[in-house]
Amino acid sequence: MSNKYDCIIVGTGPAGIFTAWELSQKSNLRILMLEKGRDIKRRQCPLADSHKGCLHCQPCAIVSGWGGAGAFSDGKLTLTTEFGGWLGEYVGIPELKELIEYIDKIYLQFGAPEKVHGMDAENVTRIKRRAAAADLHLIPAPVRHLGTDRTKGILSKMYQALSDRGVEVRTLTPVKSLLVEDGAVKGVELANGEQIEAPFVVCAPGREGSEWFAKEAQRLQLSSHSNPVDIGVRVEVPAAVLSHLTDIVYESKLLFYAPTFDDLVRTFCMNPQGQVVLENNDGLLTVNGHSYVDKKTDNTNFALLVSKSFTEPFREPISYGKYIASLANMLGGTVLVQRLGDLLSGRRSTPKRIARGLVRPTLPDATPGDLSLVLPYRYLTSILEMLEALDKIAPGIYSRHTLLYGVEVKFYSSRVELTSELETAISGLFAGGDGAGVTRGLAQASASGVLMARAILART
Repeated sequence: MSNKYDCIIVGTGPAGIFTAWELSQKSNLRILMLEKGRDIKRRQCPLADSHKGCLHCQPCAIVSGWGGAGAFSDGKLTLTTEFGGWLGEYVGIPELKELIEYIDKIYLQFGAPEKVHGMDAENVTRIKRRAAAADLHLIPAPVRHLGTDRTKGILSKMYQALSDRGVEVRTLTPVKSLLVEDGAVKGVELANGEQIEAPFVVCAPGREGSEWFAKEAQRLQLSSHSNPVDIGVRVEVPAAVLSHLTDIVYESKLLFYAPTFDDLVRTFCMNPQGQVVLENNDGLLTVNGHSYVDKKTDNTNFALLVSKSFTEPFREPISYGKYIASLANMLGGTVLVQRLGDLLSGRRSTPKRIARGLVRPTLPDATPGDLSLVLPYRYLTSILEMLEALDKIAPGIYSRHTLLYGVEVKFYSSRVELTSELETAISGLFAGGDGAGVTRGLAQASASGVLMARAILART
């Protein structure tokens, strides 16, 4: 193994993978990818077989490793410029559209399905009309659903293709710090003290590495600002309640301004006939959702996130989100689950009450509890108002049997100031993907990797 490369990529999620792909296809640069998690073949969560709850593996196979957190997500490519991040602010909408079309073709090359959901314009318009009558704004988008099970195969092929092109990948290799001298990046220092040199470093640490990158940016005195803090719950209902929406618009992206506090609440990551899962973020347990191609459940789950923008002197969005999530862990030892009826009645859910419900939880390891002891009143009020609005277009969502899991937090709240090429104020240091606060989804994260690679290629 060498200690000198042309480009070092920190993180092997979609942003890192597509940076390496673009560089390797169009140059002979020596590329090193560093990943604190495991190889895709060794990413196996023991939770399903343990029946003992989260085993707190380090690093967590769900959120770390080749492919990033998206490797075991539901794998949705949202082929739109309207949501999924802020990349359009850097390159403009026409270029972002070109980038998304470009990365979509690459996913198809590696085995993504041909089918695209959300193309029935007449029915989409009908849903938008019904949503508007309930004060909900539907943002339709073409969606290519990879599926949690299919995504692993696609990422394995990408890994092999990059290896065949000479890209070196080191897993279980956390980066301690970035090396900078005279305003230019010089390389990285690993957790074991080894220093590796390169004139270009791409930081694509993903959601799991967002706090590390934020601290490094602060240490290097890079100017940054806070994205909205997204905190909420994951909702689980019978699949039939939402099938009239998900059959037409697979990813039903709905926005709502809650009347009491005028806060934005949005649906996120809808998983038709999917399952609710745990994520271990450095010992902090949060909730997410998966959706498989070949393995279906009777339920559909989705996140309801309250987006709150804070003003000065607030500078700790990630720490704030972790604090809220830690309250649920403190009360239940893991994430909490509560029936909506129990929450509205001011009582905690118990195993017996959950068992009497009509919705069978797909995450049996969640602890029945009381989310009102965890979520701030403002967040809880906005979530309940959103559920009432959703019930107008999907009767049954505001049922007392609906399950709420908490807490779901998205750790991509700190964004460093970047150029239109996603370069920081430090020459040669680039930052992209969800962990840099630039994107929040598979498509734009992948596109950000291509953008950074093209900037590097232009200088070599």
